[in-house]
Amino acid sequence: MKNIRIILLGQLLLVILVFVFCICLASDAGMSAVTWFIDFPSMVTILIFLIPGLLIMGAWKDFIKSFFVGIKKYNLLELKNIISAVGAAQKLTVYGALFSVIVSIVLVLGNLEDLSHMGVNLVVALMTGLYAVIIEFFLLPLKLNAEKKMNEEMDLDDE
Repeated sequence: MKNIRIILLGQLLLVILVFVFCICLASDAGMSAVTWFIDFPSMVTILIFLIPGLLIMGAWKDFIKSFFVGIKKYNLLELKNIISAVGAAQKLTVYGALFSVIVSIVLVLGNLEDLSHMGVNLVVALMTGLYAVIIEFFLLPLKLNAEKKMNEEMDLDDE
């Protein structure tokens, strides 16, 4: 089984390459367009839903363990809890982004007097959705890795 950290690093490189390719292909501004995709309030919004949500549910420690599956030995119950924690993180990310996008769009539509800033405001409203997709892109291998390890452990117990 591959080390999950190598998989996540590969995912990160893939995201960066696709992002740079899309920016260079679609924008006349070139690499200066990269700054259009940086919105710290949108990033913080997702983290505000994700981290406290996992802490409240008591799944934070199991979520952290997901980064060590395949490196450390976990029993079936721990693996099941890790899978549940990553699943909860996936849902919290999506729901947090959806909440943020809806609130942002309502604010943009509620302030239609100044149409000169509407495009920028809509971009900011949609950035949280982009960040949620990127986070989900990294959470999926964590969950699949834990599920694969759990299946291997179950096969060993059957023998």
